[in-house]
Amino acid sequence: MTTTEELVAQVNKILDDIGIDMDGLFETFDVPSISYRLKENLSLLQELEDDLSRRVGETTPSAGFSDRKNKDPHIQWIYKKKRNRVLALERLRSAITAHKMALASISANYTFFLGKRPITVKELTRENVENVRAVPNPIQLGRVEVLPYLAYSGDVLRLLSRERIPVRESFKFIKGKLREKGTVRTRGLRIEVEYWDGNRLKKARLDLPADADIEGELKKRYGKRFRWRVLSFVKTKGVLINNHYTVDNLALAYSILDPEDGAKKLGLDLFRYYFLTSENDRESLGLYPDIRLCIDCHYSIFDLPFQDEPGFRTGHGSMLLMRKCEMEKALVGRRKDIANIPNHLLGGVLLYGMSEYSEGKVAELLGIPEDELVEAIKKFVISGLHKTLFADTKKFEKFMPKSDRAKQFLSLLQG
Repeated sequence: MTTTEELVAQVNKILDDIGIDMDGLFETFDVPSISYRLKENLSLLQELEDDLSRRVGETTPSAGFSDRKNKDPHIQWIYKKKRNRVLALERLRSAITAHKMALASISANYTFFLGKRPITVKELTRENVENVRAVPNPIQLGRVEVLPYLAYSGDVLRLLSRERIPVRESFKFIKGKLREKGTVRTRGLRIEVEYWDGNRLKKARLDLPADADIEGELKKRYGKRFRWRVLSFVKTKGVLINNHYTVDNLALAYSILDPEDGAKKLGLDLFRYYFLTSENDRESLGLYPDIRLCIDCHYSIFDLPFQDEPGFRTGHGSMLLMRKCEMEKALVGRRKDIANIPNHLLGGVLLYGMSEYSEGKVAELLGIPEDELVEAIKKFVISGLHKTLFADTKKFEKFMPKSDRAKQFLSLLQG
């Protein structure tokens, strides 16, 4: 049986080899071959991760290693071994995440055929991979162009150190955006006030607008002798992606792909991801491990794709996504009424109804065919759900049936 140090050395050697092999494999970008290699690598790495994590546990590098006062070489060696084990485990988990993201992206964007029979990535073997065709799906989720830049070796910082300064700055910017805690904007503040009424100290609670002059308002009501405190204020929510391996891989890949506009492209891809999929889709896809299934607060990364639009206001992208998630919940149990509208077109219909965008702009923004979107809007109108979900239905009027017979039929359908 190998010792833990031998296993650590083996893990690092395998990850180095994977990094070299994957670089060469992406030169031809043969999707079936890439998928087969990723699948084989992932199987091996998961076995190593099980073994190494069982030996190392969930410990973090000890601070004792950096204590310069401790000159005992034996203790220093123990700390060094412990640190090397933890770093190898972290590197291994980062590599596993990169492989999972790549396989999920390929599965979402390609369909494999062996002859005329569709097959899954799991069915790829050394014997059949050369005969497999990869056919691109009509709707793109994520961005397959970033696949060559994920950290398959797990060593994010070493890969980043090879890049130019603009790439490193972009990496820090994207990572900062993805680690940012979302904020919920409140319309007002709930205040508790202590004031003197005659010779008695009293308390009161009141609600004021968030932009109010609190001191001036309280002086009008209670005079000069008072003190106050905020009971409820702007709340913070968790990060968008609760997995630092996913964050590191995304920041690395998009910063190398486009150092200038990588963050904007990632924001657009994430925006499309939420609109083109349902909550059930997002649970099973695995494109972005540990991303929030629904958005319930503001994240500034969703503003980046819209900043150049006239009349842009902060929170625009997030508000659209929050409304989309609310409408998804409102459609639970009513999806059978529009069963012939696939999820990606339904997302386009909802974006069309909740925004000022034309059908052409929605199709361009989400990367879906405009003619299919128009047909989906017509089916949505026939179902009558536009009256349930939207207070203002003027945008849908031009899609209403024109003939009297069609109108009668529609009124019967909608009761």
